[in-house]
Amino acid sequence: MNLQKITEILATEPAYRLKQVKRAVFVDLISNWSQVTNLALALREKLNAECSLVIDGQLVQGQADNNVQKAILILADGLKIETVLMRHKTGRQTVCVSSQVGCALACAFCATGQNGFKRNLSADEIVEQVLFFQRVLKKENCRVNNVVFMGMGEPLLNYDAVLAAIKTINDPLALGIGMRHISVSTVGIIENIKKLAAEDLQINLALSLHAPNDELRSKIMPINKKFALNEVLKVMDFYASQTNRRVMLEYIMIKDFNDQPEQAQELVGLIKKSFKAENQKLVFVNLIVYNPTGIFKPATDSVIKEFHDYLMQEGIDATIRFRFGNDINAACGQLVYGKNNLD
Repeated sequence: MNLQKITEILATEPAYRLKQVKRAVFVDLISNWSQVTNLALALREKLNAECSLVIDGQLVQGQADNNVQKAILILADGLKIETVLMRHKTGRQTVCVSSQVGCALACAFCATGQNGFKRNLSADEIVEQVLFFQRVLKKENCRVNNVVFMGMGEPLLNYDAVLAAIKTINDPLALGIGMRHISVSTVGIIENIKKLAAEDLQINLALSLHAPNDELRSKIMPINKKFALNEVLKVMDFYASQTNRRVMLEYIMIKDFNDQPEQAQELVGLIKKSFKAENQKLVFVNLIVYNPTGIFKPATDSVIKEFHDYLMQEGIDATIRFRFGNDINAACGQLVYGKNNLD
């Protein structure tokens, strides 16, 4: 899909034509321009020839959990990405989108990072992931209503395309998903967090924290050597001040590495030191069960609960993330170019 090309083709058409086309693509969810009968035949043929709406993807259905599906999408250059649909009991339909083919950050707990970086995705390639699942959900009479940039890649290293994709996802004439239902996760790209704070987007921002001190974080996240914790949390505090939006600190629970009581105590101290008192109410910690991707083991359920309860006792809001898609390598940190599925 090439939204820019569609706009160029329609440049000589009446102004209302673009609205018609957006409705056809994003609301009616057509997959072929011949279905848009209110367009002239010549225009439909031109659009089919130059702006195909075909999304080359294959669904992988979870066996243990019917509420999750992974899609492996093959891009125009043959590269693959993965995206995940999560159906929540509350009625939310969340799509986890990728922003890059692979990832250059090489976090030790993440399968994507272990396979290197190929290239950034275009805004259209990001939007296509949501559109793909929108078409899937059409058969069930429901729609995507929540989008998280937590798939393959670091979103803030593909800032312009991610920002453009967010605007299309939010556009009332396109996917129409509210800004407060869009979340972006980052390892802490400081300058781009500052830029994001100035965009006035009202999106949710999450930081991949995963350790309460620089020594531990550097062992699993090489980027910490460039963006140290005190600077990263300082800019997260700035983001909270500028936007008055809640910020999420993601913390993956790894057995005998970062899951002990002393780490819970250190995390509480870190948050209280790093965030202004008035911003601490905007901070919450999301504890994530480690999904096997390599050398680590997940913390036990009882340890995670104790960690969670301690944070809450100390006045730090905390949640334990519900696990989706572990049986089809669709859980946090497991997305990796469709390996073991199409290859």
